[in-house]
Amino acid sequence: MNRKKFIESLGATCKNWNWSWSFINENEKTVIFGAWDIHNDGNMSLILCEKWKIKHDGKKALGYKQSREHIRLIEEEGYKLLTFPMKYSDANKDIDGSGPAKIGGFTAKATPKELIKLEGAWYASDEKVPNRIPEEIPTQQKYAEGSVTKIAINAYERNGEARKACLEFHGYLCQVCEFDFEEKYGDIGKKYIHVHHIIPISEIQTEYFIDPVKDLIPVCPNCHAMLHRTEPALTVNELKKIVSRNRT
Repeated sequence: MNRKKFIESLGATCKNWNWSWSFINENEKTVIFGAWDIHNDGNMSLILCEKWKIKHDGKKALGYKQSREHIRLIEEEGYKLLTFPMKYSDANKDIDGSGPAKIGGFTAKATPKELIKLEGAWYASDEKVPNRIPEEIPTQQKYAEGSVTKIAINAYERNGEARKACLEFHGYLCQVCEFDFEEKYGDIGKKYIHVHHIIPISEIQTEYFIDPVKDLIPVCPNCHAMLHRTEPALTVNELKKIVSRNRT
């Protein structure tokens, strides 16, 4: 079964089968998004981002307007969200990494999800309130290319090797408030820390080379949450000044 037949079996359709990112069943008031494996972060999948409105070549992405309207129907009109897993393929990319994404395969199973908006991006989640801190990098990702000091990753992907390289250089001390988990909690706190993307993942559109030393920084969960208290996020130096002013 191809993707079109699968979507039609769910009673849904779209404006164009070539460039549509999402699909709608108006009778049952459901919206269906494909969820790329590279945009999956545990129980959350990135399904739409404001940055996707414009492609890397400066042209408008044809699928964005329709998908943004589908998101509005979920947020304002009570439509239900369904997603199905899709496997990403870069077969259409050129040597510079430019070109459209290609579906390398998909699972013909649509699952109900909750819609969550974070920093100009919409996620399909298994729960209404995700148990996560924005921008933390899970260690289960497998992407790595050569040296751990410069790793090619997709724009919205978290990379375990990048985290490792960051912490090997910076250590496990919070770079904002200098909290040391091992010093405070002993063995249970050894090598525990969050890693913060200095450039928010939601602001990156295309594949890029991440420098774990310059682009990532270790912070404690409290400081990590405070960095994302505003939009755009505070810089590390801005939060350090706030902490310094309020120390007793």
